Amino acid sequence: MIPFNKSLPYDIILGDVFAQKCPFCSIDNVLLPMKPSEVKSVQEGKKKLLVFPCCRNKLIILDSDNDYLLTNTIIRR
Repeated sequence: MIPFNKSLPYDIILGDVFAQKCPFCSIDNVLLPMKPSEVKSVQEGKKKLLVFPCCRNKLIILDSDNDYLLTNTIIRR
């Protein structure tokens, strides 16, 4: 179970990974610089540095499931 306050919802649409909302600047539907294969490797235990293209803030992705990415930082209240 992924802790809700450290989770980032995402969608995979036509081979692109989108965050529903940037946790830093609140822009909707942010195209993430990640491939679906990288989401799969995160599920298998590999960490990933994620830099948001909209505001250049960084998160480390620790784990994922089919709906959420688990980060190292509290991004929701």
